[in-house]
Amino acid sequence: EITSLLSLYGGQFSGEQEIRVNSPFWILDITSEEMARGLMKRTVCAKSVFELWGHGRSAGELYASLKSYPMDKMLPYLQSDSTYKVHIHTFNKTLTQAQKIKKIDALEFLPFKGKVNLKNPEHIFWILEDYGMDPNNVPEEPFHLYFGRWIADGQRELIESYSVKKRHFIGNTSMDACLSFIMANHGRVKPNDVVYDPFVGTGGLLISSAHFGAYVCGTDIDYNTIHGLGKASRKNQKWRGPDENIRANLRQYGLEKYYLDALVSDSSRPIWRKGMLFDAIITDPPYGIREATRRMGSQKETVKSAERSTENHIFVSSNYHLSDIFFDLLKFAAEYLVMGGRLVYWLPIYRPEYTEEIIPRHPCLKLISNCEQMLSSHTSRRLITMEKVKEFK
Repeated sequence: EITSLLSLYGGQFSGEQEIRVNSPFWILDITSEEMARGLMKRTVCAKSVFELWGHGRSAGELYASLKSYPMDKMLPYLQSDSTYKVHIHTFNKTLTQAQKIKKIDALEFLPFKGKVNLKNPEHIFWILEDYGMDPNNVPEEPFHLYFGRWIADGQRELIESYSVKKRHFIGNTSMDACLSFIMANHGRVKPNDVVYDPFVGTGGLLISSAHFGAYVCGTDIDYNTIHGLGKASRKNQKWRGPDENIRANLRQYGLEKYYLDALVSDSSRPIWRKGMLFDAIITDPPYGIREATRRMGSQKETVKSAERSTENHIFVSSNYHLSDIFFDLLKFAAEYLVMGGRLVYWLPIYRPEYTEEIIPRHPCLKLISNCEQMLSSHTSRRLITMEKVKEFK
């Protein structure tokens, strides 16, 4: 997510970053504070970003590192007419108030000239201590310590405010709010983009893109879902209400102006005119575990599979194989994405047999990232992000 957002804001991601596995802290090289603030306006994975003044594996190393930090970079935040406070955060350990005060007092060698203001300070400084990831084996001393100036917080509160539990219109497989924001960030969705979801369902993925200012549209083969008809997915509710639809979801969050439309259509059949281009395609294809995969069939196929909705809307559907879904999706993205546009989708995996070779490829699309979400000991799904790098022929 951070890599995608950095490239969206014109930053360069350096491969030499210190990525310490099994640590929640990450040292990043970001060119400007403005870029760091831009990142934090979007990310739901990161909690906060700080300007790092010093770090080390022990208190002594931290203090030595702080003493070597250039004084001219510190001084603007330590002026006598300014207010500040020092906050201490320990990961995987709880300190007593006395221990915290002792650690803060040990920083008195820093030339703070301003007044302490705990309620509304101009500058906030943080001591961050990393006690590892194992709650059953907490070390006496931290593995790593950091000291820095707080710049901005991430968007973690979006996860709660867009929670599926409070959403007007949901289905069996509505995407979790946190994951849908991560997908929009992987797709580098920005204001005035046009974002498309070919398996739109109840439109959960459209909401996160619209939140970032993109115009959204989608298609789905299920007439009842698109029109908000039929049985409800919510507990203690039998049928969907008269205004349970995708537009109502966007209206609930004040995003209705970004809603283009949702159409009943089979994603394996071409419906768009040539030259129709999307800035991003963000989708969660049906894997057939909790929702059926299907596509339009011929009239000759068994009449048993004819489906009838409340509007007497009849079509014949046939099974749609998983490999075909992804093959069609990549071909569609290669043709209908703008150059540099991104395709973001979930790929279900049987873990014991997984290798990187099974990820579908297309000559016009470059694989950007491949992240795993564990579902059980044997199954997971991978969030695949691809970028269009060649014109479709």
